[in-house]
Amino acid sequence: KHKSVIRQSKGFRGRANRCFRIAIRRLEKSWQYAYRDRKVKRREFRKLWILRLNAGVRQYGISYSRFIQMQGKSGVVLDRKILSGLAMYEPFSFKAVVDVVQKMSATSIAGKA
Repeated sequence: KHKSVIRQSKGFRGRANRCFRIAIRRLEKSWQYAYRDRKVKRREFRKLWILRLNAGVRQYGISYSRFIQMQGKSGVVLDRKILSGLAMYEPFSFKAVVDVVQKMSATSIAGKA
């Protein structure tokens, strides 16, 4: 048990990588940080995707929130990760998606009216 704890605490500062009692506390704290930061990482990536998507759709005169609303009405099912990747690396494909979303949402609004 002690050996595995000391092995896992390799790289910690001070006595936390040598002394079992200190190492076990630091190791439990590191597990707490890892658990918390897995959630934070998802949050941060979502924010990044939204920023990239907002920058991409503003080139075509639409705000991010308006684009997402239109996308919901149009029935285009692409998530923010895919859309932001298209906006960054495939601008012509992204333009096609924006055009489809605009056209489909316009027809769905006209159909309801």
